[in-house]
Amino acid sequence: MTLIQNIIDFILHIDEHLVEIIKNFGGWSYGILFLIVFVETGIVIFPFLPGDSLLFASGALAAVGAFNITLLCIVFFIAAVLGDTVNYHIGRKVGTTITPGSLIGKLINQDKMTKAEAFFNKHGGKTIVIARFMPFIRTFIPFVAGASRMNYRYFLIYNVVGALIWVGICTILGYYFGNIPIVKDNFSTVLLGIIFISVLPAIIGMVRGQLKKG
Repeated sequence: MTLIQNIIDFILHIDEHLVEIIKNFGGWSYGILFLIVFVETGIVIFPFLPGDSLLFASGALAAVGAFNITLLCIVFFIAAVLGDTVNYHIGRKVGTTITPGSLIGKLINQDKMTKAEAFFNKHGGKTIVIARFMPFIRTFIPFVAGASRMNYRYFLIYNVVGALIWVGICTILGYYFGNIPIVKDNFSTVLLGIIFISVLPAIIGMVRGQLKKG
């Protein structure tokens, strides 16, 4: 429970934590941000790490000179592409051998995996782009793509396009709007709004599914 509380606190006060990271690590902060995005997108058992909120908050700090916005976008883009690539190959290697009772099966959220598979099967390749804006789902989709033996070149195209759009939109929005007084004074509320908007497609899909069953 303490771990979950710490993660929630980190996400909701990510701007404050980023300032602390910059103070303590200076230029190495780019490496820390790289690792967070890489792990969140690349390791299927860590879907709870911040994604959209991290990009937005980092963009806002770049606007006041804490980060170089160009370098920041490059770091996030590379981390996102490599993360999905690693996740894809993990899925391709072990995806079909996972059972609920196995060690990996116990570590992976089976409910989220099932939803990701259904989403992937419905929307195909474009899912990789859409899922970039959906917390939790974006961590599982590359894994599902690999387990489904999706053509790697085909996957890579969507991977790169999705990463470019995701990083570009979230980071640049933070850069231009993150320091507007009303946004800055209500940063936690704004981040919650970003998270809600990100998961909205999944919520809509779930509601539609329930209505069809009904």
